[in-house]
Amino acid sequence: MRLLRWLAAVLLGGALLLLAAGQAGLLRGTPPGDPGVRDGRLKPPSATPNSVSSQAALYPDHPQRTYAQIDPLPATDGDPRATIARLATLLAERPDARIVEQRPDYLRVEFTTRWLKFVDDAEFWADPTGVVQVRSASRLGESDLGVNRERVEALRAQLAQR
Repeated sequence: MRLLRWLAAVLLGGALLLLAAGQAGLLRGTPPGDPGVRDGRLKPPSATPNSVSSQAALYPDHPQRTYAQIDPLPATDGDPRATIARLATLLAERPDARIVEQRPDYLRVEFTTRWLKFVDDAEFWADPTGVVQVRSASRLGESDLGVNRERVEALRAQLAQR
């Protein structure tokens, strides 16, 4: 019985320390130093399974190419720049999203979790081919438990609703 109480106290203390670290901003991670589009590409997916990219296939030797692959977002009425503007409007309404950079053809967003304040970085680019390329990655950890993929798919569904 004493061991169980001790174990419960250790687990509760650890959870409270983790929560306090998150609330203090210690779990935010470091922003990527090289976001943006270079030669028609967003940066490759993360080397660990905590990101998705509609351009993962452009990196055939990448260790997470298959896991990270996600379809690009379709353009609103064939205009990817209009989709970027619509995304910016949708994201401005979300309490977990902060638009860091916005241009007519590009959007960079930070998504922050509520309790632990983990940050995921997302980029959306109006590809002249007529789609919106997307990359979303967690700053910390090995796995995102599918959060980046779910978020992109939720945005896809919102865009489809018009």
